[in-house]
Amino acid sequence: MKKFVFSLLLISSIIACKNSDEKQGLKEGTWKGTMTLSENQSLPFNFSISKDSSEKYNLTVRNADEKVEFDEVFLSGDSIIVQLSVFDGELKGIYSQEKIEGQFIEESRDRVVPFSATFGDSPRFVVGSQSKVNVSGIWEVTFDIDNPNGGYPAKGIFTQTDSLVTGTFRTNTGDYRYLEGVVDGVELKLSTFDGTHAFLFLAEATDSTLNGTFYSGKHSIEKFVAKRNEAFELSDSNTLTFLKDGFDSFDFSFPDTKGDMISISDESFENKVVLVQILGTWCPNCLDETRYYVDYLQQNPNPDLKMIGLAFEYAKTKEKAMGRVKRLIDREEIPYPILLAQYGGADKKLANEKLPMLNHVLSYPTTIFVDKMGKVRKIHTGFNGPATGEKYEEFQVDFNETVKELLAE
Repeated sequence: MKKFVFSLLLISSIIACKNSDEKQGLKEGTWKGTMTLSENQSLPFNFSISKDSSEKYNLTVRNADEKVEFDEVFLSGDSIIVQLSVFDGELKGIYSQEKIEGQFIEESRDRVVPFSATFGDSPRFVVGSQSKVNVSGIWEVTFDIDNPNGGYPAKGIFTQTDSLVTGTFRTNTGDYRYLEGVVDGVELKLSTFDGTHAFLFLAEATDSTLNGTFYSGKHSIEKFVAKRNEAFELSDSNTLTFLKDGFDSFDFSFPDTKGDMISISDESFENKVVLVQILGTWCPNCLDETRYYVDYLQQNPNPDLKMIGLAFEYAKTKEKAMGRVKRLIDREEIPYPILLAQYGGADKKLANEKLPMLNHVLSYPTTIFVDKMGKVRKIHTGFNGPATGEKYEEFQVDFNETVKELLAE
């Protein structure tokens, strides 16, 4: 009898353990994530979790029309780690079927943001009252208005349907990604999370003005103001960066991922049109630009066109920085070399010391167009990505025309 009771207990224990293990899986479907930026402010975003044919988890973040897919989701016991694409960041925490508690970590930049998520189809922002203003249109914006050295300009581009708002802010150095949110009464609320940027914008809105605060993770808070101006435009991105007086060419020598020193003056680049891309593996705008260039080279192969990337990395050691560069090349199937120009930080003043012929390194990314004679013909600062709509289309037309012109010479 004792053996029978013991057997029943053993079987029950095995079944209980099996059921416990089964419950440890994440529920597939829609989730809502929250980044805790301060005691009073949190950044919401939506994502989904699914399994592929091999039963491997995938996490897809949705920001307006953007889908950012992360296919490296690792579960061990009750722990979860999500490697955030080519970026240095990861989501790390404790999970159950319907809940995750942890942190968004960017080790190389010493940034940690508390993170939580719950299963269910919840709206990004809860609307407490009907919208009393419509923010659709173009806005002339000034960020960082409390800076004693002066703020910086931006262009707000928004579309509002009922209370729902999508759009972006463009700056002279790039865009602030796909933003999604609401107008709750007279308060504009927008957010995005793309694997490295954790942006929250809150503003009191009238029909003609915005007065708000921009939170970038936990590390930066900027006040901003805006006014309607359908005719507003930023500076021409082809005029912001240029060669300093006394320089008539662009040169450098940095190691590739094999450790070989590469220079634009190498024989392999002679009599070629060369595009030099200044980037960082940590930079989503750089990733957007890189994907555009990879696609362009695939669609328009030409032996007289060469590209080189110069990476400025936050990784604290050369080995880690090279690892980030290799990861970017492998995951995005980049056909051109990316050289490690700097590691331990992406400070633009230090970057300018590496490239002293430029008036400044204003933006990651920046692209230098060099003709077959080795002369710099154009420098394009920043990148207006897919979130900018018509501006992205304008960039593609301008890029195509410039490359064709240089190749025809």
